Amino acid sequence: MTPYFPDSIQTWDVNVLNFIQEHIANPALDVFFAFITHLGDAGILWIITAIVMLFFKKTRKCGITMGVALLLGLILGNGLMKNLFARVRPFNLEGAYGAMKGVEDLLVAKPGDKSFPSGHTLGSFEAAFSLFVWNKKIGIPVIVLAALIGFSRLYLYLHFPTDVFMGVILAALNTFLACLIVNCVYKHIENKKKLSPEG
Repeated sequence: MTPYFPDSIQTWDVNVLNFIQEHIANPALDVFFAFITHLGDAGILWIITAIVMLFFKKTRKCGITMGVALLLGLILGNGLMKNLFARVRPFNLEGAYGAMKGVEDLLVAKPGDKSFPSGHTLGSFEAAFSLFVWNKKIGIPVIVLAALIGFSRLYLYLHFPTDVFMGVILAALNTFLACLIVNCVYKHIENKKKLSPEG
C-alpha cells in the first residue's frame, strides 16, 4: 500500500466495493457493465469522436478541445499520477481490508497499469465535459454514459471509488484548461486575420 492512501480511506473504498458486490451485483448487470466498461477502453471511442468532429466546421472547435483534454489526461493522469501514486488495484489486495475479489474473479481482462486515477473515467468525462460545453443537449446524455463507465470500474472491482472520483475531478480540470488553450488560440488566429492586409 502506498503512503498516499491511509487505512481510513482504503477501508472506506473497499467497503463501498464490497457493498456493490453484496447488494447490487447480479448476472444481468455483470453482462451490462462488462459491455459498458469496454466503451472506455484506451479512450478509442472518444479519440474517434474527436477526429470525426474535426471534419466539420460546426464541431471542429469542440473536437480540438476534446483532443487537447484527452492529451492532458494522458500526460497528467496515465503518465504522471498513475506512476507517482502507484496504487494497486482492488483485485490485487489479496484479501487485505476485507477485499472480496481476486484476479481469478474478474469478469474482464486484468488491466496492467496502476489504479489511481481511473483512466476510463478520466477519458470519458473529458469527452463528455467537452461536448457539454459545446452543446448541453448532447453533453448531458454523454455525461450519463461517462458516469456509467465510471461506475462499471467499481462494479467490476477494477478501481476504488477515490480513483473514479479523481478521474472526474481531473477531467473537469483538463477540460477547463483545454477550453482556455483552444479559445486563446482561436482568439489569436482571429486577431491575426483582422490585422492582416487581406482581412
